[in-house]
Amino acid sequence: MSKADSKTKLLRDARVVLPDRIAVRSILIEKDRIERILDSGGGESVKADAVINLDGLTLFPGFIDIHIHGAVGVDANEADARGLNKVARFLAENGVTSWLPTLVPDSEENYSRAIHTIDELIRTQTEQEPAARCLGVHYEGPFVNEKQCGALRTKFFKTFAARDELKSLPRLSAQDAAHLTTLAPEVEGGIELVKELVKQNWTVSIGHTRATVDVLDRAREAGAHHMTHFMNAMSPLHHRAPGPVGWGLTNDSISVDVIADGVHVDPLVLKLVLRCKQVGRVSLISDSIAAAGLGDGRYEIWGETITVTNGRTENARGQIAGSVITMLDAERRMLSLNVAASDVARMASTNPARLLGIDKDCGSIEEGKRADLVALDKEGNVRLTLIGGRVAFEKQNPELRIQNPE
Repeated sequence: MSKADSKTKLLRDARVVLPDRIAVRSILIEKDRIERILDSGGGESVKADAVINLDGLTLFPGFIDIHIHGAVGVDANEADARGLNKVARFLAENGVTSWLPTLVPDSEENYSRAIHTIDELIRTQTEQEPAARCLGVHYEGPFVNEKQCGALRTKFFKTFAARDELKSLPRLSAQDAAHLTTLAPEVEGGIELVKELVKQNWTVSIGHTRATVDVLDRAREAGAHHMTHFMNAMSPLHHRAPGPVGWGLTNDSISVDVIADGVHVDPLVLKLVLRCKQVGRVSLISDSIAAAGLGDGRYEIWGETITVTNGRTENARGQIAGSVITMLDAERRMLSLNVAASDVARMASTNPARLLGIDKDCGSIEEGKRADLVALDKEGNVRLTLIGGRVAFEKQNPELRIQNPE
C-alpha cells in the first residue's frame, strides 16, 4: 500500500493552526477525514498505515481559491480537462486544495465548451492522482459595468433585459457543484438578476461596478452579500460619493475578497480593509491568469498580449490584467503584515468555504472535516499537501519523514 493510498495516516507533532490558536498536535486521518486531533505525544500509541513526522512544521487547512483564471500556461476559458488538471496539480504544489476555475466574459459557444470541460474535470478528478479539487465555476461577468471593465472584454458584456439572458450562463451538471458569479447590480435589470440567481442557488458577488449606495442596498436585500477583488474594478471612495468602497467598508453584512499581491492593493490599504471588515469578513484570492508560475514575459491571453514584469501584469491598454500569484503568496504577504496565522487560515480557507456553503465539510482543521491540509516550513515553503487524506504533494527533507509501519 502506497502512502498516498493509505487508509489511515498519522501526522505527528505539527504546529497545527486550529480555528482559535496554534498548538502542537498530532492528527489521525481515516480515509478522507480528520478522525482525531491528539495532544502532543498522544500519537505515540496510535496505529496507522502511514506515519508522517512533521517535526514542528506548521499545518494549515488547505487553501481554497475561489477566483483563479489559470496558471502554468493554461487558461480556464480555453482549456481541456487535461489542462485544468495541470493547473490543479500546480495548485496542490502551492498549498491549494480546492478551487473554482474562473471564466471571463466570452461567447455563449465558448462558455458551453468550458462548462463541459469543467464538468469532465469534476467527474474524473477522483480517478486522477490527487490534485486541487474543483468545486464548481466562477463567472466573472458578463453582467458587469463597461466603465469598470478592467481587463475583461466588453464585447461580451450583457444586461439582464429578459430572463432568458440567464441561458448565457450554462450550469454545471455535477451534483452539488458551486456556482458563483460576479455582477454589477446597476446594469439594466441587475436587481432582478440578483433575485433570480439567488433563487437558483447561485452565490452572487458584486464587482466591476459603479453602483450607488442605494442600488447596493437593494442588491444586498435581493441576496448579494459579497464583493469581488475589493477596491479593484470599482469606482473609488470619494467623501461625497462613498460608492462601492465606502459601502463595503462600513457594511457588516457584506464580506469581501482581496488580491494580496502588493500590486492590486497597497499593503497599508490591506490593513485598512482588515481593520474595517475584521478577519471574519475577508477572503484571500489569487485572481491569477495563465501566466502564473511561468515568470516574467509576454503572453497571449484573452485575445491580447499581457506582459508580466517583476510580477506585475499589464495589458496593451496599460491596465492590470489579473495577477501571477498563488494563494501561498497571498498567505505569506498577510503573515508579513503581522496577521496571526489562525486569522490568515480563516481568510485563505474558512471564509471561502463559508461563502460557498461548504464550511461544515472543509476549511478548518477540526475533527470530522475533510483532511485537506498543507504543511509549511519556517520559510513558508510547502512541504506536504494532503487532499482528502491523500498525498498530493510532498517535498522530502530532513524535517519530513514518512514511514509505513509493518
